[in-house]
Amino acid sequence: MSVHPETTKKLMISDLLRMKEEKTKLTMITAYSYPQALVVDEAGIDIILVGDSLGMVELGYKDTVPVTMDEMLHHTRAVVRAVKRAHVVGDLPFMSYNISMEQAVTNAGILYKDGGADSVKLEGGQDMAPVVRAIHKAGIPVFGHIGLTPQTAALLGGFKVQGKSLDDAKKVIDDALALEDAGAFALILEAIPKQLSKLITEKVKIPTVGIGGGVHCDGQVLVFHDLLGLFKRFTPKFVKVYADMYSLQIKAVKEFIDDVQKNRFPGDEHSFTMKEEDLRGLE
Repeated sequence: MSVHPETTKKLMISDLLRMKEEKTKLTMITAYSYPQALVVDEAGIDIILVGDSLGMVELGYKDTVPVTMDEMLHHTRAVVRAVKRAHVVGDLPFMSYNISMEQAVTNAGILYKDGGADSVKLEGGQDMAPVVRAIHKAGIPVFGHIGLTPQTAALLGGFKVQGKSLDDAKKVIDDALALEDAGAFALILEAIPKQLSKLITEKVKIPTVGIGGGVHCDGQVLVFHDLLGLFKRFTPKFVKVYADMYSLQIKAVKEFIDDVQKNRFPGDEHSFTMKEEDLRGLE
């Protein structure tokens, strides 16, 4: 776990930048609800991403593409209400920043101003640098995301590792440098070779957070449901499952069903009583 002198002090971007300089690993996890955010914030996580992955793990969509701004705003507000310390990043969903600069800045402003996020995240490299620059100029901190970009995975040949060839690796490096130059304060590096992540982390002055990017990134991020074994549709190679909460929840519900059917619940300790004299008056 990251070590901080004041565990309840709200983390600012300057703190995250300093952690990179001091080589203190950053920890990041997704959260989509008030109770999830309470747990991860109390545990001491540095950054919470209200990710558009909520489309799959919370809303049941087949991927992140259908997620709307209204859904992102709803979940961002819930997370922000719970958080005292972690830096909260609101994810801009697909087609919320792709049409025009005005649209991008407006929607970033919604998550930042109305949602209460500390920053916003968007996917894309050099092609999105002008958008990052415009949002940054508007006074909204931007978290970049390069490598595998799930919103446009179809254009990348599916959910595949990126940057494996020399030309592709050079492009990912150029993406990182372009986003840093445009004003991004941090980068997610998703599904790229660990050697490439190491090069990028050394080249940029802003923190890199890996998800399938290897150990050399400045920090690591996982999806809440993946870490806790709550999402059973698939488990990516880069995920470490720390608990099987899915099975634990099924076990608890089955025990409840059994207790009810066999009259073990509710017991006297879960029930209310009347005074005997009042009960006799009802007979």
